[in-house]
Amino acid sequence: MDTIEKIYGLYKKAYCVTTDSRTITPGCVFVALKGEHFDGNDFALKVAEEGIAAAVIADRKDLPKHERLFVVDDSLKCLQELAKHHREKLGTPIIGITGTNGKTTTKELLSSILSKKYNIIFTQGNFNNQLGVPLTLLRIKPETEMAVVEMGASHPGDIDELTYMGEPNFGIITNIGRAHLEGFGGYEGVIRTKNEMYQYIAAHDGMLFVNHDNELLMGLAKDIKKVTYGTGKDADVQGKILSANPYLSVEWNGKNIDTQLVGDYNFENVMAAICVGTYFKVDANNICEALSSYCPTNNRSQVIETGKNRVVMDAYNANPTSMSHAIKNFRNICSDKNVLILGDMRELGEESEKEHKAIIDLLKELNFQLVFLVGSEFAKVAANSTYFILSDVDKLIRYITLNPISGYDILVKGSNSIHLNKIIDSL
Repeated sequence: MDTIEKIYGLYKKAYCVTTDSRTITPGCVFVALKGEHFDGNDFALKVAEEGIAAAVIADRKDLPKHERLFVVDDSLKCLQELAKHHREKLGTPIIGITGTNGKTTTKELLSSILSKKYNIIFTQGNFNNQLGVPLTLLRIKPETEMAVVEMGASHPGDIDELTYMGEPNFGIITNIGRAHLEGFGGYEGVIRTKNEMYQYIAAHDGMLFVNHDNELLMGLAKDIKKVTYGTGKDADVQGKILSANPYLSVEWNGKNIDTQLVGDYNFENVMAAICVGTYFKVDANNICEALSSYCPTNNRSQVIETGKNRVVMDAYNANPTSMSHAIKNFRNICSDKNVLILGDMRELGEESEKEHKAIIDLLKELNFQLVFLVGSEFAKVAANSTYFILSDVDKLIRYITLNPISGYDILVKGSNSIHLNKIIDSL
């Protein structure tokens, strides 16, 4: 019996895997990973002696032999192989989701809908990479009827790796925009990588859910089995925007659905979720209820009434596509008293200066006056503007503390690494 089979046999006692020694529970498999500031192998012997099912370690010949310690060449690869093995054993239907923007929101929405009828598991937070996906797959239990697995990408081949591991039966690309350009070598690299989802589904006779309004996606999905959604009469599932000021309301199937999502750009995420729900025969009233009750978290298009201002907090991530969408939507919903707080868009490589300049041009076109720009990338292209330019969020906090803002509509948008979420207590 090979190592994966042995570990898998132990894993099935509790269907539990963790990479965090602080979350060990009885029967759990602990996979020790080594990072820049930690080494999970340091805790392997301790947790093994506490009676867990198994501990997987790598590159630690100094540890004594123990019946629950499994020494492997690469513990992350072992975790991935274990997840793929598990996926193949159970055969649970899996919906894979990728895309530049909206994949986490779409995952949350359609999971809310599917849970009305099915026993499901879905990606927690944004655990969508080479570590997060196997951990998600290993949360599938025999009673799980369906799994929704978010798959992110920063480099060519990432989606190939994740679909190989997760073997999705169904696939969604929410959209393809200009993000992580540095890692992909340009926009064409983004398209090729996201398209790896469609190519996997096509090669394995799966089913796609495709935005009929998106010409690029429809072109990539040509000759692949699909169900479409959108505004046009040719879409299989049709809807339209009723309002987005500030919350999105949509019409579908003769019903008006009032969501707690900000921005008309969320329409395609809502329609994707509806499309999946109808395909899997979830009751229409349950679909509407799930969409109406879903409330975004984690700084993703949240409207926060601070007592002094109304803040649209969208500081989880930013790229040129999502930044421009957020700014345009904010112009449509904001009052005359408005403020923009924008942080750098990271990982754009050689395209960074051009893309940040395009945002500055958009701000001027839309006639925004009171704008705070945070980060070195914006500083390079906005030096001659009338906007406030600050090197980091702490300087912004100090400025606003000394110059309070009250009675404004405020958009906060930037890459997560800029930490603009720290500003909320000052607004």
